[in-house]
Amino acid sequence: MNLSDQKTIDADRDSVFAALLDSDVLMACVPGCQEMTGSAEQGFEATVVQKVGPVKATFKGVVHLSKVTAPESLTISGEGKGGAAGFAKGGAQVRLEAQGDQTILHYEVDAKVGGKLAQLGSRIIDGFAKKMADQFFSNFQQALGGPETVEPASEEPVRKGWFGRQKKA
Repeated sequence: MNLSDQKTIDADRDSVFAALLDSDVLMACVPGCQEMTGSAEQGFEATVVQKVGPVKATFKGVVHLSKVTAPESLTISGEGKGGAAGFAKGGAQVRLEAQGDQTILHYEVDAKVGGKLAQLGSRIIDGFAKKMADQFFSNFQQALGGPETVEPASEEPVRKGWFGRQKKA
């Protein structure tokens, strides 16, 4: 499964690059991350709890950074084992482009799964992987001062009726 996208971050390129190497920032951005230890030089160890379709698992894994060209690009690669649920492994090529006071973070993600997870089918897995990548980079964008998406407040309270349909109050 491959996907690519970009996010605009309201921070300079050096700050964004430093945040990509910070275990506290990464832990806050990885969806379902319970624990993260280590360093950019030695690699990180993480525990992540996720539910993929009907399968909920705790993944323990390692993440390594390579091809580090400060402050322009790096490669993130990792592998996690979720016991009976199977395994997940993959990586991301990250490139940072300075644009005034902002940084455009470009990423290309490649992910593979095996075990029970692989039996769920490619549509579920691809959708989940895309959601995880989008969540991580959106969380990262917000952690560094990116624009937050705020839903407009409705003027009238909304009540739910039968079958979850909305009714005006």
